[in-house]
Amino acid sequence: MDHSWLTLLDARVPRYTSYPTAPHFHPRIGSALFENWLKAIDPRQPISLYVHVPFCHQLCWYCGCNTHIVKGERPVELFLKNVLKEIGLVQRHLSGRPKVSHLHFGGGSPNRLTADQFDQIMQRLHQAFELVEGAEIALEIDPRHLDTAQTQTYARWGVNRASLGVQDFDPDVQKAMNRIQPFDTVARAVGLLREAGITAINFDLLYGLPLQTIDSIHATIAQTALLSPDRVALFGYAHVPWLKKQQKTLERFGLPSATQRAELALYARSELEKHYQPIGIDHFAKAGDSLAVAAKNNQLHRNFQGYTVDEAKTLIAFGPSGISSTPQGFAQKEPELAAWNHCIEADQLAIRRGIALEPADRLRSDIIEQIMCHLGVDVEAVAKQHGETPELFLPCFDHLAPFAAQGLVTIEGWRLTIPEQRRLAARSIAAAFDAYLQPEETRHSAAV
Repeated sequence: MDHSWLTLLDARVPRYTSYPTAPHFHPRIGSALFENWLKAIDPRQPISLYVHVPFCHQLCWYCGCNTHIVKGERPVELFLKNVLKEIGLVQRHLSGRPKVSHLHFGGGSPNRLTADQFDQIMQRLHQAFELVEGAEIALEIDPRHLDTAQTQTYARWGVNRASLGVQDFDPDVQKAMNRIQPFDTVARAVGLLREAGITAINFDLLYGLPLQTIDSIHATIAQTALLSPDRVALFGYAHVPWLKKQQKTLERFGLPSATQRAELALYARSELEKHYQPIGIDHFAKAGDSLAVAAKNNQLHRNFQGYTVDEAKTLIAFGPSGISSTPQGFAQKEPELAAWNHCIEADQLAIRRGIALEPADRLRSDIIEQIMCHLGVDVEAVAKQHGETPELFLPCFDHLAPFAAQGLVTIEGWRLTIPEQRRLAARSIAAAFDAYLQPEETRHSAAV
């Protein structure tokens, strides 16, 4: 099969979970400005919350997340004390008790917290916010460290979606990435969650890892199908050892070449599509899942957690490195745990950097989101919604000419459409509309 079109996707481009993307945030956005953004939140509109738990039991070599491996419980207890305080600091600047439609716990591994610690956070959140009926409460989980007390506590607080880090079921691949997690371990975690009534289950899988083959990918997806999660996210491993030093360890096992990586991606997608509906560039969902329904109805959105049905215009983040999103802009917390602790203890909101949105940012953000979510966009229609003319984007269309020549995008007037079988090109097509992206940037992962 001819995969020559993949050569156009070699460039490192963002995943576009925001626009502008995080590498272009700057320190001129601080706590004082963010306080004003909080005060401007419309109390009539539901918002979303994100809690970043920056701890894991063990470091996986592939990991690119903001997490810590700590000895003893004191750092975790200090985090708990300060995240409870941080909720109160934010609450001071809000009008009333905002309604919440989505709450997501990410990490790290949120189930590094004990059932009692999770209970305390939920109590404090309920004091400060009103979770609306039917709100999605989601939790990222390390299947190796999940117990009955935790799942019962999650269920009692209304957790209704759990995302399990699976990555790969092959024992050799697991050994290479320092994450020994047999199939039975994952099956046990899925069973505990379902027994507690948490039936919406997501799996995260990775391709591009050391020792992966077509056969190992086939086996992993077959085992995934046996456990029948509602959604699967298929991510390409991002090898950035200049940012995450532990990733250097993977090189001794050998990483797949760009061609091998692309073949793994395409094969994994073809296998997953036997069981799921493809969503965007890297998600798959059962036909009746809310994500699949939203995709079908052109109501899909994208935020820092990836593809979502969340329509809230404001997301407030708690914990180190968390990024808040408001109509005025983005604000990111101190990424270092010690610095974040220090700020919260000093009654500061710990904003390290961010970016205020200009009208041009909002326009390009809408174009990019439509490409990423719906594999196409009517540039003229979006431009007119923002009071602009589409001619502003003529250089973007010129940039896309080679992609059109390879059949990666169809251009009809001002409308772009990415063929279903070329959805892997979405990040690269979207990048044509990114006014901040520089060709030499190395802060992003490869598009495939």
